[in-house]
Amino acid sequence: MPKRLLSGMQPTQPRLHLGNIEGALRNWVRLQDEFEIFCFIADWHALTSMAHEPHLIKHNTREITKDYIAGGIDLKRSIIFAQSDVKEHAELHLLFSMVTPLGWLERVPTYKEKKEAMGSEERESYGFLGYPVLQAADILMYKPHGVPVGKDQAPHLELSREIARRFNNLYGEVFPEFENVIGDIPLLLGTDGRKMSKSYDNAIYLSDTEDETAAKINSAFTTPTKIKKTDPGIPETCAVCNLLRVYSPNWETQWEEDRQGIRGCMQNKRELIECVNENLRPMRERRAHISDADVEDALKKGAERAREVAAATMVDVRAAMGMS
Repeated sequence: MPKRLLSGMQPTQPRLHLGNIEGALRNWVRLQDEFEIFCFIADWHALTSMAHEPHLIKHNTREITKDYIAGGIDLKRSIIFAQSDVKEHAELHLLFSMVTPLGWLERVPTYKEKKEAMGSEERESYGFLGYPVLQAADILMYKPHGVPVGKDQAPHLELSREIARRFNNLYGEVFPEFENVIGDIPLLLGTDGRKMSKSYDNAIYLSDTEDETAAKINSAFTTPTKIKKTDPGIPETCAVCNLLRVYSPNWETQWEEDRQGIRGCMQNKRELIECVNENLRPMRERRAHISDADVEDALKKGAERAREVAAATMVDVRAAMGMS
């Protein structure tokens, strides 16, 4: 059996931004040479924040799938599927929920943070609290060897391991341990200097035009004290320099010249626009030729393959619990 990796993304937005591409998608594409990649779109998870807008989730799922394919996911080696097309996820989630202590969920690092961000107790659903249990089901269903994850997200997966260990201790060894496969891309900053995110309205998207990309970069945050070209910059906190580090082969020279006041912010922006658009151009061209029918076919075939694996896992689970 080939080694398998499992990774997913919520369709809370209809497109991937540079942070998604460099922090996740590039890593998945690279790992296709070594692993069978299962890419799932977590549409049930999206309901924790989009329960009042379910009609958008289907649209977003289709658009993200286009980005996956355009970004290099090879459908001959990897699969893309929607979480809701594999009903076994719901069954395993239910069974895991019966053996997961409530205290584990309340101690999840991001629980209080996201709860406060919601701003309303009415939006704090059971599904929101139980999100990590469904995440564990998503991962463990496919018994992966690894899960590609960013450095800032690695702690979130520990609960999935704890749930697997608890299940195995109760019923016997069903779920193997998986590893975090951590990429080495630094955190990408958005145009306002914060982490790139759809929520902050500071992102550059694969589906943006080259002119839209240029406009966003031209408005991006730079060192506030660098008024003139000759003023010393602080590239470590500059959004433009942060992206140069990822997209420019000459970033070290550019950073040093920025520090010394040899180059100005406008020069950095011009060079970044060229680098980003050149990098994204092949993906944007591929995306323009992907039809909705292509997407539906990819998701249908992906779900069929995912269901094969999921059905086999649930046979093992039911047998271990004496419920077959």
